[in-house]
Amino acid sequence: MFAKRVSIEQVEEGHELAPKFDTDGLLPCVTTQADTGEVLMLGYMNAEALKRTIATGEAHYYSRSRKTLWHKGATSGLVQQVVEMRIDDDQDAVWLRVRIPGDASCHVGYRSCFYRSVPTGQGETESPVALNYEEQEKTFDPKAVYGDAPNPTIL
Repeated sequence: MFAKRVSIEQVEEGHELAPKFDTDGLLPCVTTQADTGEVLMLGYMNAEALKRTIATGEAHYYSRSRKTLWHKGATSGLVQQVVEMRIDDDQDAVWLRVRIPGDASCHVGYRSCFYRSVPTGQGETESPVALNYEEQEKTFDPKAVYGDAPNPTIL
């Protein structure tokens, strides 16, 4: 499915998918909502996740914390349907534009994994930076979807 990388010209100007995975065998993947362009999440794909995403039209990632392939939404039902997949110029990063039934992407229950903003331009401080919540309400209740199990992706 993937071409061998043979030259800069082939990678940057060619018509063959020749991804460059990092030393851990991963590609970063930015995922946005197809209709609004809102950033939903940053994930990683290994070769298998990339192949399955291409084959199924549904987003698959590699969970670095669980060290396993992850079909986004398989548990919650919030499967990311790929509207468009792009790869960057040197083929070491992926961008997915997706639609999601229920319009939520974050396992914490918010619409986007980027639900908080970081204030900038306030000078240096010794105190921890206070985050601002940009999404005030959760789209779904994570306990109702995932139960009381601790999140294996944290810490």
